[in-house]
Amino acid sequence: MGSCSGRCTLLALCALQLVTILERQVFDFLGYQWAPILANFVHIIVVILGLFGTVQYRPRYIMVYAVWAALWVTWNVFIICFYLEVGGLSRDSELLTFNLSWHRSWWQEHGPGCLRAGASSAGLRTLHGQALVSGSGCALEPGHVEALHSGLQILVALLGFVYSCYVVSMLTEEEDSFDFIGGFDPFPLYHVNEKPSKLLCKQAHLPA
Repeated sequence: MGSCSGRCTLLALCALQLVTILERQVFDFLGYQWAPILANFVHIIVVILGLFGTVQYRPRYIMVYAVWAALWVTWNVFIICFYLEVGGLSRDSELLTFNLSWHRSWWQEHGPGCLRAGASSAGLRTLHGQALVSGSGCALEPGHVEALHSGLQILVALLGFVYSCYVVSMLTEEEDSFDFIGGFDPFPLYHVNEKPSKLLCKQAHLPA
């Protein structure tokens, strides 16, 4: 019963992760954030692998998901530090765009309550003939929006890590107990003793 409830919770967490990361992937595409796009793509694949392992009772796949969940938490902590400019990081750097775009974040240009102000193209490089457009007077800072997205990912990933470890331990215990009673033995013990008993009966019926 505990294994079933743990598996159901893990399935729900994986489904929630897929929904939230797909939403984040859309805005990262709109903001040309190539490093997060690649990280999100890997995350989607691993979450699907975790779903498959949970449904098919594959502890190894769930362990891969658990390891990646820990790495995903680390990545999102870095994203929070990047957008909040912690530890000397600057959100104006081209670290997340691989120097391929002057866009910093979709939320920086289209955030809630932001007033779009077209920046002069003088002194700014353009991408496909379009100058960088920045937002001002935002109701919520773009860096804070990105940090909230990463905070949600951290929370769900931590829960996924805990429940994946729990499900792996439950499945491992079930496999060990089943193997202990001979569940995986293709030749039970009574088959081993069958032939000697038949031989003894034939010897008993032989004439003296």
